[in-house]
Amino acid sequence: MKAVGYHQSLPITHPESLVDLELPAPVPGPRDLLVRVAAVSVNPVDTKVRRSRTPQPGQPEVLGWDAVGRVEALGAEVQGFAVGDRVYYAGAINRPGSNAELHLVDYRIAARAPQSLGDADAAGLPLTAITAWELLFDRLGVPEGGGAGQTLLVVGAAGGVGSMLVQLARQLTQLRVVGTASRPETQAWVRQLGAHAVVDHTQPLRAQLTAAGIAEVELIASLTHTDQHWAALVDVAAPQGRIGLIDDPATPLDVMALKRKALSLHWELMFTRSLFGTADMAEQGRLLARVAALVDEGRLRSTVSEHLSPINAAQLRQAHALLESGRMRGKLVLSGF
Repeated sequence: MKAVGYHQSLPITHPESLVDLELPAPVPGPRDLLVRVAAVSVNPVDTKVRRSRTPQPGQPEVLGWDAVGRVEALGAEVQGFAVGDRVYYAGAINRPGSNAELHLVDYRIAARAPQSLGDADAAGLPLTAITAWELLFDRLGVPEGGGAGQTLLVVGAAGGVGSMLVQLARQLTQLRVVGTASRPETQAWVRQLGAHAVVDHTQPLRAQLTAAGIAEVELIASLTHTDQHWAALVDVAAPQGRIGLIDDPATPLDVMALKRKALSLHWELMFTRSLFGTADMAEQGRLLARVAALVDEGRLRSTVSEHLSPINAAQLRQAHALLESGRMRGKLVLSGF
């Protein structure tokens, strides 16, 4: 099968940072779906792993987690899927990635793809939808339909996860949603997704929130550059508030700053369930099925803003470079081998 991977960690400008490969087709295990991949998405985690994970000699690393495709074969213990099903999923970080014609995924973390979306638009959903859903409902503890009288501040609301989090919070809770974005086009995007207000994270947060009639914030989802915003987030947080994180702060966070207000800190990593085989691992498949239904009902939209084709090393190098620029709005997808 065709695949794209790397033999050594290199800057994305290097022609061998990602290379075209021919690899043996994988064989499904008992709980695996064998999927013929039609489209994939590129996420910040792809670039982080490429820069930090060194492959074993003679064993190239294949990246990619988001995928949409058709089921070609089933493991003996698979339930609820059939050959020919069109599925979408975000995969597992400890298994070979989806930048390949054929890919294996545990059936418990997959779902049937939204019927109303093409392959490319559907491929932009899984990883960010799972991350946003788990952060909002599991980590920050907001009940569906709840949150009345509370404010959610989403730092980095124009990115992939932020774009889904704003939508989920507006559609499934009663929270007042405030997003941060620093450019006119990204601020407009966040408003289109449903944010009640948008502030600029490059400017003092408290003054902007006060101007919007918001004295304090009960819930904060900090999605990027948390270390740069930490003091301001603690400042605007309401006593006994909750702060959720997904990024990798470049400098250590001062957790003692949380004590006076009794603030709580919550990490979200969507790979945790599959990495540790948790008892509730199948929740990811179930929530992806809910997301697909919400998309087909017209309540959630795909957040794809860049579409490249075909899936090969040259296009994926371009995709990684775009993500590493830090100026992406929404999601970037690739389709077709």
